[in-house]
Amino acid sequence: MSSLKRPVIGLTTQTLHSIDGIPPGLPSSWVMNQRYFLAATMVGAVPWMIPLLDDDLLTLREIYERLDGILIPGGVDISPLEYGEAVRKECGNLDPARDRVELQLVRWAIEDGKPVFGLCRGLQVINVASGGTLWQDLASQNPAFNKHDFFPTAGFERDHLAHEVDIVPDTKLSRLLESTRSPVNSMHHQGIKQLGQRLVASATADDGLIEAVEGDGEAFLVGVQWHPEVFEMADPHTRHLFGGFIRAAMDWSTANSTSRVGVGG
Repeated sequence: MSSLKRPVIGLTTQTLHSIDGIPPGLPSSWVMNQRYFLAATMVGAVPWMIPLLDDDLLTLREIYERLDGILIPGGVDISPLEYGEAVRKECGNLDPARDRVELQLVRWAIEDGKPVFGLCRGLQVINVASGGTLWQDLASQNPAFNKHDFFPTAGFERDHLAHEVDIVPDTKLSRLLESTRSPVNSMHHQGIKQLGQRLVASATADDGLIEAVEGDGEAFLVGVQWHPEVFEMADPHTRHLFGGFIRAAMDWSTANSTSRVGVGG
């Protein structure tokens, strides 16, 4: 794949009926908020919608081989069974097929050094794929945490700046955002409890909750607990974050163009 070609970025999907309020009579579908696709496209990516073929790993692997990077969007809760815990009553809707697909993709990508960018749920997927665990419900499991669930369904806009995060200096995140403190939106009730292997915390909230992680190596493995896709059009620093991911995908494509199942030859 020529270095002049736009990188192909895979975006995972969600099972329609895992979302609240979907009538049972609608056909089974895989869906995802278009904002993620637009954010990736605006910084030069070719977005590829990944179906949840959790029972067809051969086809999933063929899709994976054609990608230069993987973007894991937000969505419903990850099943606690994936990190060895029973499901608490406070846990929200689950999407087991999505869990299996995303965890498999991230594990493949970590092994290959293929760029991964996780947003909100995506950060949690990176952590679980790396052997970490989650708080299933921040408010009920640890009252010391501040409010993080500023959901649109509770009357908050998606661009509501809920709190600030401290960004660790000299991390990929700090270099891309060009800052060590930043306001963020916040639409989650779960969060990282035990950090996964070979991950470093690159941002924290004032209450100590981990708000961003990245891999401890050179590969682009970055997850943030907020939703930067909401601000990508208006905030140049957020665009740098997406742009850094796309540049890493382009570099990965160039370095691996002779050994992969290519797109465009």
